[in-house]
Amino acid sequence: MGTMLAACQSATIPSEQTTRGQAPTPGALTTEDARAAVRRYLGTQPDSALYVLPSASILDADGSWQVLVPRTDWTNRMPNKAAFDVDKATGTVTRRAVK
Repeated sequence: MGTMLAACQSATIPSEQTTRGQAPTPGALTTEDARAAVRRYLGTQPDSALYVLPSASILDADGSWQVLVPRTDWTNRMPNKAAFDVDKATGTVTRRAVK
């Protein structure tokens, strides 16, 4: 019985990097590294054309960068920016909820 259950379960679990569709990076030590990491991340998204990355604002948030990127389809709403966290140590990009 245990063999049958083991055969049904996958031995590999997709990592956070794999599910986000981005390759690991050496980290994001500067604001330009953070902007580049978000650029790579958005390049994997189907709605990437909606983001205005040159107008992004980047805030230092201790161990990560918070990158706020305006969206063209959010022009007349508040908030009008999408938020992303970029881990300084790994360069991993995480989409944040905007309130």
